[in-house]
Amino acid sequence: MFSTTPIERSAEAQAAVDRACRDLALYHFMSCPFCQRVRHQIQRLALPIELRDIQRDPERRQELMAGGGRTMVPCLRIEQGNGEVEWMYESADINRYLADRFEAR
Repeated sequence: MFSTTPIERSAEAQAAVDRACRDLALYHFMSCPFCQRVRHQIQRLALPIELRDIQRDPERRQELMAGGGRTMVPCLRIEQGNGEVEWMYESADINRYLADRFEAR
């Protein structure tokens, strides 16, 4: 499926990725198989994306409902440069987005 070894970048490239990931957060829970796929992609791409467990943190669950309109996981919260927020729910879409945005860096 995916390589288990995280990709390696130069320190400068990783710093740029780290900065870009500040605008991302993954709403998930540990036993969700679709969430596991996304977490694996995050690990493979060496992305420091904040993980927000909606089963262990009721406030995170409320945030997800208020922002995205439903509590389905996985959900990637993407804050755009203009302050707008996009809520991406499908694991395949999330993995594709992350690969397209970060694999070449």
